[in-house]
Amino acid sequence: MHEIPTKDLFLWIADIQNSRKDIDDLYILLDLLGGISKSDLLLLKINSQEKVYLKIDFLSLKKKWLEHVQLSKPIQYVCGSSYWRNFKFDITSDVLIPRVETEQIVEIASDIVGIKEKKIIFADLGTGSGAIAISLALKCTKWKGLATDIDINALQIAKKNYKKFSLNSNVNFYCGNWWKPLTHYAGMINLAISNPPYIPRIVYERLPSSVIDFEPKKALYGGEDGLSHIKQIILDAPKFLVKGGWLILENHFDQSKKIKNLLRKYGFDSLKTINDTFGIGRFTIGRYK
Repeated sequence: MHEIPTKDLFLWIADIQNSRKDIDDLYILLDLLGGISKSDLLLLKINSQEKVYLKIDFLSLKKKWLEHVQLSKPIQYVCGSSYWRNFKFDITSDVLIPRVETEQIVEIASDIVGIKEKKIIFADLGTGSGAIAISLALKCTKWKGLATDIDINALQIAKKNYKKFSLNSNVNFYCGNWWKPLTHYAGMINLAISNPPYIPRIVYERLPSSVIDFEPKKALYGGEDGLSHIKQIILDAPKFLVKGGWLILENHFDQSKKIKNLLRKYGFDSLKTINDTFGIGRFTIGRYK
């Protein structure tokens, strides 16, 4: 641990606040790398402690902040980790930063199946950091997870995260595009979840540099209309799902109607759009008849 005067830390925070930089990013940096949370800082103010202990030396912390500010590099990539649900996932530029709006997908999945104790097989297609698959496997320990990703580097991150959080072995990882590496499980999967690349070309081209320059394009860009990957997932789903199996897709705010039509075309019913916590139709679900 590295000891620094509390007043020096608060002066630095005040300087950044006065320069109108995003103070929330600074709190994330202090938490992820410094090991001191926002509530810890509040207690420090109240208790007027003279010294504070950080996991990283003050100079290195400042350098990391400069890297974030000067390059517009997302703070999670600077730190090499990101909070998602109750977990701190390791991330690199090979994977998308897990978004808060995606957290709900875990509840949707466990609510659909209903019984945590029930033994089912689920697939997380395009797992990235492994956030969805790992969260589901920890929440529903009787479930068997199959996590796929086309990027071998992303899979290494996902495996590392899984080892960090779980002593079980109820998730297996496969390299390949969407369903492709799961041929042994054809007709056996009860539930499939995917947060695929769904951003349409015109929207992708207008994304801020902090996203375009750092986050993997293949995890975001969904082709001209944003649906190229989603179409592929839905087209192959009937080969892999059991009758009555569910598919949960995260999508762009304006895609749900088109996705429902696709699902209907390929033999799905019980179609539903589910809003995220911001009131946006973020998820589309369907059951294979």
